[in-house]
Amino acid sequence: MPTSSVDAADPVFRLHVGGKLAVASTVPLTSREDLSLAYTPGVARVCAAIAADPALVDDYTWVSHTVAVVTDGTAVLGMGDIGPRAALPVMEGKAVLFKQFGGVDAVPICLDTRDVDEIVATVIALAPSFGGINLEDISAPRCFEIERRLDEALSIPVFHDDQHGTAIVVLAALRNAATLLHRKLGDLRVAVSGAGAAGVAVTRMLVAGGVDPDRVVVCDSQGIIGRHRDGLTETKAELAATTNAEGRQGDITEALRGADVLVGVSGGRIPEAAVAGMAPDGIVFALANPTPEVDPEVAARHVAVVATGRSDHPNQINNVLAFPGVFQGALQARATRITDAMKVAAADAIAAVVDGELTADAIVPSPLDPRVAPAVAAAVAEAARRDRVTRP
Repeated sequence: MPTSSVDAADPVFRLHVGGKLAVASTVPLTSREDLSLAYTPGVARVCAAIAADPALVDDYTWVSHTVAVVTDGTAVLGMGDIGPRAALPVMEGKAVLFKQFGGVDAVPICLDTRDVDEIVATVIALAPSFGGINLEDISAPRCFEIERRLDEALSIPVFHDDQHGTAIVVLAALRNAATLLHRKLGDLRVAVSGAGAAGVAVTRMLVAGGVDPDRVVVCDSQGIIGRHRDGLTETKAELAATTNAEGRQGDITEALRGADVLVGVSGGRIPEAAVAGMAPDGIVFALANPTPEVDPEVAARHVAVVATGRSDHPNQINNVLAFPGVFQGALQARATRITDAMKVAAADAIAAVVDGELTADAIVPSPLDPRVAPAVAAAVAEAARRDRVTRP
């Protein structure tokens, strides 16, 4: 056991002793013949074959089922910028979830740099060892550029889970909440609290899934984003140009006035009075973790459906519903990238798992539901083939 000041009896720390991952051989090594096949001289024949036909790397190495989980430790969970070493337990945990729920092997890679150029160059250099890149806990707006540049440079899927995993599950949950309330996505007025990585991706995903962008209002720490705002980043300027058609100005209270849906991905507190100003039979997704933007019991006084990011409340919006199946499907299809259609297909598959079982306290499957990852993987693989982003 560790000799530091950490409480050795704490079950959390006891579970983490030695880390949560290990490397295991998939082949026997009990005889000289085994050694000659797995290593020299036999391995040289495989190397020569891959050198002659690089596509064979998918068949004769771990590339076809292995992803890199890459972070710089600048936006870890609710803790923020804690650095690469402190981020490693989270990345190990992510890798465990990949294996448990999607059958995908994953390797945590925590980079001791915050420089965008260095991160991009390092991941590109590491990419031949992996079938996909899962970016994790990288702060905005740097995460947008890093993902974009890697997506352009690499011929394997690149996926920033804080953005797209969250967005996929939010779309799935909203589809089912709308179905439960006999509403259409295109008719909903949506307020998004937070314009960081998750908020931007959620907004884009909801629009891709059928929400009318004219009916979306996005807020950051300075209030409603719109054409009236000066000095916006490139990403926020895009939001200003494509949402808030009414030209609303003000804070989250104004954004929620008459809104049908609140998606909170900011971590900031939202007053009860603002939620009370929503339209009847509203929907609140308060996803900040561990402290939701609106207390679920408070929100339930005013709306019909409440979801959070916590496992101790109903309707947990948990990324584990998305990313294992997304990568499983992308790897199975040998996808070169992950398209918007693949993400929407993932959301539809998650929603469909509990179709016919919907209640106000169960609009998404449990993260432990064994039906989820296979359904997502099949939908994502089929969408990849339709989008023609697969290798032979």
